[in-house]
Amino acid sequence: MEETTTFSVSTFETTPTDEDYPSETIDPGMCERDWVRQFRGQYEPPLFWIIFVLGSVGNLLVVWIYLTVRNRLKTMTDVYLLNLAVADLLFLCTLPFWAVEAIKGWNFGSILCKIVSALYKINFFSSMLLLTCISVDRYIAIVQVTKAQNFKKKRLFYSKLVCLCVWFVSTLLALPEFIFAEVKFGPEEQPFCAMVYWNNVFNRTKIMVLSLQICMGFCLPLLIMFFCYSVIIRTLLQAKSFEKHKALRVIFVVVFVFVLSQLPHNTLLIVEATQAANTTITDCTTVIQVDVAGQVAKSLAFTHACLNPFLYVFIGVRFREDLMRMAKTCFGGVGKGGFSKVQAVPKRPSVMSDTETTPALSI
Repeated sequence: MEETTTFSVSTFETTPTDEDYPSETIDPGMCERDWVRQFRGQYEPPLFWIIFVLGSVGNLLVVWIYLTVRNRLKTMTDVYLLNLAVADLLFLCTLPFWAVEAIKGWNFGSILCKIVSALYKINFFSSMLLLTCISVDRYIAIVQVTKAQNFKKKRLFYSKLVCLCVWFVSTLLALPEFIFAEVKFGPEEQPFCAMVYWNNVFNRTKIMVLSLQICMGFCLPLLIMFFCYSVIIRTLLQAKSFEKHKALRVIFVVVFVFVLSQLPHNTLLIVEATQAANTTITDCTTVIQVDVAGQVAKSLAFTHACLNPFLYVFIGVRFREDLMRMAKTCFGGVGKGGFSKVQAVPKRPSVMSDTETTPALSI
């Protein structure tokens, strides 16, 4: 009977174990992972806490603006941005667990292992899908102007319906975490939260889970974003506006950051899926290098949660001005013994946060 395949959830996906390699090719005793574990224990905790703090501040500011500024949820993208901030906040809440596990192991129990693992995956998928929705909404607002006007009255209803679908699909995609996540013990009897897949030929279950994450968490969002923003760029280039070059810069930054943060991690997931199907890496040095590369790529992917507020929200004129007005109102409210609602800045389009029918976006 085949041996059970495990991997640490806190490393985002599987880290190859000694059992993954044939004994006639590699002597398991020669492939020590102590250095990799030490590297993870020193590297992940401080980085995760930095991402957690910065991301929490940025996303809480987004939620705060939406809850305090009157009539702020006026567009489909506004609804997507609010849900994106909530998803990123919930995602960031899982990082302290993984930071502690990297040092002391998983001491939070089996049920919490499943819940935290699933919560992490739900919000990872929802973030990627919401970014896709934002690009589609930008495409409709700028390229399909007539359609955007026709659905103007129902856009909030449709955006809320789309968000419900996103959360539902993300929950379905996170079902493997509920099913397979368990507390296991490593070589040094240190517990860790891991995925324990069913025994089957060629690791089909593991490959299917990895394939779902690669397709739904990267390939599909990237293809849709590439199509939408490519058409948007062509439309902006045809527009006679001095502001179009600013909007183009924003689009390039959004796509560049998405690819830079997600491509390395998903490339290693492809390598891992290939390794699960047919062992191709048999050198211990290469195995350790892949392990370390996986840690760095995973951390890079996590940074997107703290960059989203700055890429999709604070880059817009309205959010910057709303934030300044809120700060003045808060300081003024403290002086007067209270706080007051802040009015939204009227008719000031934002690059990523307002659905306007003009083809030239301003920041």
